[in-house]
Amino acid sequence: MSDTSPQTQATVHIRLMDIDDIAPIFHLGEQLFASDLYPSLYRLWDQWEVTGAYNTDPDLCFVATVANKFAGFILGTLVEKQESTYSYIRWLGVGPDFHRMGIAKKLLDRLIERTIAQGADTVLMDTDPANEAAIRFFSKQGFRNPREHVYLTLDLTSHDYYGKLLEYERDRAEQLTQILRHRYQ
Repeated sequence: MSDTSPQTQATVHIRLMDIDDIAPIFHLGEQLFASDLYPSLYRLWDQWEVTGAYNTDPDLCFVATVANKFAGFILGTLVEKQESTYSYIRWLGVGPDFHRMGIAKKLLDRLIERTIAQGADTVLMDTDPANEAAIRFFSKQGFRNPREHVYLTLDLTSHDYYGKLLEYERDRAEQLTQILRHRYQ
């Protein structure tokens, strides 16, 4: 996109997410956070990421629009502990057609302003180590102390004890489903 495009000149608007934003956020996230792009990302993008954020922390979920077009989003959450309160950036995404317009920074600024108003003094985020663009962006915004995560997984289906327990619970759930079907037919 050239610097003379209409979108470069357009105003970026940041607002709280509303229920009508769930689908556009989900679909943009599907493009941006595909598991084949970032295989070590421990969270997988799905519709529950969007609806969960909207239901639990709606005042930390923002969208960006440019010329009335959906351009990006940030989903945050507030974590209150006995000794501290901090916010955590669950997801931040900007559509490819809207890169280089300062949208990610504006979304982040709005989230941080709201975070401060809610009493937090720290903001955390994480990303896949291969997501160099995100690491550069957040470092430029003042985020420090990058650490690579260690992810360990336990496949319950192949574990001797837990695999049997999992199979037992699934069978039990199926039996209950069958009983309820017969009862209410």
